[in-house]
Amino acid sequence: MGDLEFGKADWRDFRRGIEKEWLVTNGLGGFAAGTIIGANARKYHGLLTAALRPPVRRVLLVAKLDERFVSGDRQYNLATNELEEQVAECGFLHLQRFLADPVPTFVFSFGDVLLTKQVFMVYGENTTVVLYRVAGGATPGTLYLTPLVNFRDYHWTVPAGHVEFRVEPLPEGAAVRPLGADVTLYLTGSAGSFHPAGYWRHGFTYPLERERGEAAREDHYVPGYFAVPVEDEEEKLITVVASTRRDRVPDGSALLAGAVARREGLVVLAGHTDGLARRLVLAADAFLAHRESTGGRTVIAGYPWFTDWGRDAMVALPGLTLVTKRYQEAAEILCGFARYCRDGLLPNTFPDEGEEPLYNTIDAGLWFFHAVYKYLCYTGDHELIRERIYPVLEEIVERYLAGTRFGIGADEDGLVGGGSPGVQLTWMDARVDGWVVTPRHGKPVEVNALWYNALQVLGRLAARYGRPFPRARLLPRVRENFRRAFWDPGAGYLYDVVEGENRDASLRPNQVLALSLPYSLVTPDEGRKVLRAVWRELYATYGLRSLAPGHPEYRGTYQGDRPARDAAYHQGTVWAWLIGPFVTAYRRVHGYSRQSRERAAAFLRPFADHLRHHGIGFISEIFDGDEPVVPRGCFAQAWSVAEVLRAWVEEVLEIRPPYEGEWEEKALDPS
Repeated sequence: MGDLEFGKADWRDFRRGIEKEWLVTNGLGGFAAGTIIGANARKYHGLLTAALRPPVRRVLLVAKLDERFVSGDRQYNLATNELEEQVAECGFLHLQRFLADPVPTFVFSFGDVLLTKQVFMVYGENTTVVLYRVAGGATPGTLYLTPLVNFRDYHWTVPAGHVEFRVEPLPEGAAVRPLGADVTLYLTGSAGSFHPAGYWRHGFTYPLERERGEAAREDHYVPGYFAVPVEDEEEKLITVVASTRRDRVPDGSALLAGAVARREGLVVLAGHTDGLARRLVLAADAFLAHRESTGGRTVIAGYPWFTDWGRDAMVALPGLTLVTKRYQEAAEILCGFARYCRDGLLPNTFPDEGEEPLYNTIDAGLWFFHAVYKYLCYTGDHELIRERIYPVLEEIVERYLAGTRFGIGADEDGLVGGGSPGVQLTWMDARVDGWVVTPRHGKPVEVNALWYNALQVLGRLAARYGRPFPRARLLPRVRENFRRAFWDPGAGYLYDVVEGENRDASLRPNQVLALSLPYSLVTPDEGRKVLRAVWRELYATYGLRSLAPGHPEYRGTYQGDRPARDAAYHQGTVWAWLIGPFVTAYRRVHGYSRQSRERAAAFLRPFADHLRHHGIGFISEIFDGDEPVVPRGCFAQAWSVAEVLRAWVEEVLEIRPPYEGEWEEKALDPS
């Protein structure tokens, strides 16, 4: 896969160079990330952000490894840094190429020397490896490698002296211990010698944080540097390892071979020959991580700042684990979240420091039903679902009917509502201090589409497992009352939220789920009307706008400080994950015709180009609602990758789940 290669035209200046970001992960929630020109443009960029309590307690341990080459009276600084809001070091001028495959690779050319730098992580470890290949020039020289270390929460920025470090020499490097901490950073090299230093470098600034109104300045500690002699015309291989493990041997070639073999194995396992599908299979791997508290896999919602969220995990599960044939991970995710079901609710988030999960979500538990449905469509593994998951499904339905936390529950009409003016429970959950930007309390349209599907799934499983299902009588009531409450015949689409006699006629994308979920609540003719309105007003190349541009509260750009960004987050901002339900709904209401397949491909093909922008090889969280639809937010988002991959494979390549036909039985709903 050589399509993610870049040259000097992509970084004609510093600003253009920081617009493209790379990411590697370790399966624990830890990661390394930066820009294609080697500058750290965010506080989240770093060479080793370790997850000390996987996948949380993320701590930045190594910010960078800067290079300088000295040969005779010539000196080449390969580092690129913004210091005190000025681009003070411009090593990217010597950068010749950047390649994303098989790992982030920087190729420098200076004088008569070629230097290649490759960055990757060891899977299952808080270990980053940097492998250098140096083709020496006509005169000998010395390569100086300077690590910039830190010890701080990955959300923070810190000044010099916020922690003291003890540096202890090792035969191949140094052990760096933040005093009072329970972690040690081991810096080891395969060549040359390590020279202790012990000083702070000041004034690193992060332009992308400055634009977001976030803290954008900090200092980093220099424990020392590696000095590696390079003889004239010598081909030299050098490995530097940054790890929380003492026993990690700095053998870059062997470690790289292992990382590449694992990557190739994922593509082989998935079995897709299509280029976009193969690329997204690799992207999907970044979001599957071990959770220490459950002993199984979870889903990282997005890089660089999210951890695992219940709703995101359930939405993303089909694309990340089922389309990729990683069925064991899917089972672990389902069982892990099932363990934490409380009062019929799945966790919304797991706090970073290991506290009790937060349950402020009305739909995560309902998305759980859909994830179970898709799991069975792909695996047919009814033994797992019957023994470990089915009781949780029953609990969710019964608690929704009886009423549970946050006022969540079914009304007399069978429809589900919840929340209050000061509480955000749906996926449109932005909050600024006490202001809930998009409150949506009452009965949201997508929640009730999910509720109807949950009842359908539970009823079918009950029949298969020989269990009673007294709630079958709810199905026609929910279906009839949904249509009565939500269909707006004048506008030709669905209301977004219903509360008593109030109807929110804002044109939002949530209604698409009433068409895309397995058990639809609208007729094909109504579905075509909905999709015409959504396509006309909400479709924006990389997803769907969260609010139609004609609405007085529409915000077309996602920029500025946190309040400004949150005010736009669900008020016009484009969400990439919504393209998946949109494409599925489009194909369904058009009878899976050949033309609908061609249209589906046209909707999804722009993402192949997007993989070269923002997060290289990944799909962004959000985009501006206004043209030119600039990518924003997390540069790598789980449900964005997952839904584009799922829709591409299922709706364009038409590779359907092998057990999907088992669900095509006579409807439980007599209507």
